[in-house]
Amino acid sequence: MPTFRAGDAAVFLKPVTAAATGRQIDPEFATMVAKIKTITDSDTVYEVTLEDGEKAATVRQKLLRASRLADIEVAVRKSPKGWYVGLMTPARRSTRGRKPRAAVAE
Repeated sequence: MPTFRAGDAAVFLKPVTAAATGRQIDPEFATMVAKIKTITDSDTVYEVTLEDGEKAATVRQKLLRASRLADIEVAVRKSPKGWYVGLMTPARRSTRGRKPRAAVAE
């Protein structure tokens, strides 16, 4: 049978490390978030052009992640040089895929 003895409760405390406090976002991504925060109406649209070595899918995912941080829902469409980014409106919302649950119930 195992033996039990009293121990120090401090062993369960996690040390404060850089990983525990969160990772800092890079300045390039911070400027992307700041630029997306300037999209206030449906007439404001930006074209994001790709640089050499950048993948289109990666840039699109960064745009969507930056919009979540900026707390603004954006529509992202393909452009000849990269992506168009604008405010999401009902007309810009995709109709592909499954219907939202609220629309199915009606």
